[in-house]
Amino acid sequence: QVQLVESGGGLLPAGESLRLSCAVSGRTNDLFAVAWFRQAPGKEREFVASIMRSGDYTHYGDSVRGRGTISRDSAKDTVLLRMDDPQPEDSAVYSCAALLRGRGTVFYAANYDYWGQGTQVTVSS
Repeated sequence: QVQLVESGGGLLPAGESLRLSCAVSGRTNDLFAVAWFRQAPGKEREFVASIMRSGDYTHYGDSVRGRGTISRDSAKDTVLLRMDDPQPEDSAVYSCAALLRGRGTVFYAANYDYWGQGTQVTVSS
């Protein structure tokens, strides 16, 4: 069992970078990667970014590539997401997810075994 708890959501003032945290706990030895997904009302769930449990290798979706950074605080086992220049269209429920080894590519939500409860992000215009 793996537990994921997101934090940092809410109303994002204009000009302020998005900063989210995902606290990871439980049975983490078999985890291959931790990722952020987002889903806005009426839209499909979208891959945002992922980071590997070994080596800190990262992947970024088109929505954040070039303006986002995913990282991990190993001491706290917390995955962080920072997104610069957020726009109103970035408003969504952001969810943290954990992928077990051998379950597939990081890019598809259906491959993930564990999910956090999600945190609402609203970017002001």
